Amino acid sequence: MTTTAPAPAPPSAPGGPRGRLAEVGRAAAAPLISAVLIIGLLAAWVASGGAGSVTRIRVQITLAAVPMRAYLPRQASAIHRAPTYLTIRNLSGRPDELLSASTPIARQVILTGPPGPRGERPTVARLPVPAHSSITLSPLSDDVVLVDPAPYESDMTVPLTLVFRHAGRVQVDAAVSAPGSP
Repeated sequence: MTTTAPAPAPPSAPGGPRGRLAEVGRAAAAPLISAVLIIGLLAAWVASGGAGSVTRIRVQITLAAVPMRAYLPRQASAIHRAPTYLTIRNLSGRPDELLSASTPIARQVILTGPPGPRGERPTVARLPVPAHSSITLSPLSDDVVLVDPAPYESDMTVPLTLVFRHAGRVQVDAAVSAPGSP
């Protein structure tokens, strides 16, 4: 006589369907807690400024040039001021002001008003840039002037940093152009 062993019973979770739901809940708990924790940490990072910020462009420099003082180095070194050509476009609805400028090739950079009747150029503390408007700086109007610059005539560009009241710091590489031209 042969006997057969009874077939094994299908596995079932303790407690039936409720047991299966509890098992799924336990399995999902760890990833869910991790996701909530990561989202919370990312939110705190963004709120603290760690993610940076989107900077709206407030000013645009559409022309930047520093003419050579002269073609020959000896003549250029005898000229102690280098005017610039800049066109500054204010893209915002709020007036702004150019407060200062700097460059590594000159110890001093000054802002000047238009030449007076005798050709003198008054130094000014700031140059206004109206809202939704452009200003053009040149040797014939308001200007940014490099005082006693190092020789730059053989360079392709001159780095300039412009500081605005609202737009902040704007860096531009001004092309070195022929004497007297933008």
